[in-house]
Amino acid sequence: MVLVFCLCAGCLSTTVGDAWYENQSVRTMISHPGDPAEVSVQVTVYKISNLSQERYTVISTPVSLVRGDNFVAVPGELPPGTYKLYIYVLDDGGRKTAVIRDIVV
Repeated sequence: MVLVFCLCAGCLSTTVGDAWYENQSVRTMISHPGDPAEVSVQVTVYKISNLSQERYTVISTPVSLVRGDNFVAVPGELPPGTYKLYIYVLDDGGRKTAVIRDIVV
């Protein structure tokens, strides 16, 4: 039993769920398995049009994560369109996790 626990101990990490745009902010759920942590959530937004993508903006916000699911809203105005979001959770200047999500506004 102890061997199984030791092998799985590194398997727990902070994860980012689906993303959506609402009330002038990019919203997502972040699942955090560890102790409370002060992090920054950064979203690099690419606008998709005519089969190409162009960097549109970078938005970020500080977040206090607690153990479990955390609702996060990163303020930023996006006009109607199709976007690719690169969502980063940054801790002490380093990347804790990163995901890519597609949204339509």
